[in-house]
Amino acid sequence: MPDTKRELISQLQKNILQWEGYKSPPAGTRELVGLGPVEAAFPNGVFPLGTVHELVCSNTEQATACGGFVTGLLSVLMQNGGACLWIGLSGNLFPSALKAFGVEPDRVIFITLSKDKDVLWAMEEALKCAGLAAVIGELREMDFKQSRRLQLAVEQSQVTGFVLRNQSNKMSSTACAARWQIKPLPGESVDGLPGLGFPRWQVELLRVRNGQPGNWIVEWSDGKFKPIEKQAFQQQKLLVG
Repeated sequence: MPDTKRELISQLQKNILQWEGYKSPPAGTRELVGLGPVEAAFPNGVFPLGTVHELVCSNTEQATACGGFVTGLLSVLMQNGGACLWIGLSGNLFPSALKAFGVEPDRVIFITLSKDKDVLWAMEEALKCAGLAAVIGELREMDFKQSRRLQLAVEQSQVTGFVLRNQSNKMSSTACAARWQIKPLPGESVDGLPGLGFPRWQVELLRVRNGQPGNWIVEWSDGKFKPIEKQAFQQQKLLVG
């Protein structure tokens, strides 16, 4: 009887993780989005798809960094087709810049709205459309009830949603699977040549359901994410300094 109970509990835990978006990677692979040790922080080491992620931004620089990081994720999520819906408040996104992360702008539908309630409505309706690869919404404020509506929408469609919170001084509890904070870091110059290096971020997982929060340094180069060892990053800073 005890063995039967353990098996039942184990199967129930696996089912709950699948419902929350923690599906196993395809056969022969260990990662879903190429984030390496960042993915290991999630339950079963699986980046949750078909759920809603919250990214908090304290200023314009962080909002820009969030946009770049999410676009890198989109390049993976859109590999097998499908379009993406990006609902913004600022209208500052430069579509052609998405090409730097392997995303063709003509596969992204851009909508600019002026109020949070309109973004939330549009995002909820879009998240119900199984034909979309992902939905991104820029917001200032969102409460638990509103986030729960978004989460309920993706449970049927299995579309992945990203909420960019551009007013992080008003944080509240949400139903999102994870809360991130992405900060820009200076990139390393290529072969010592002058100019900007590859995009690089400090990626912090502030809260993750059933997982382990942490922070990492991640770079985008050669069309994919590349985790950077913190020790190597410190050495690069010393060399530059």
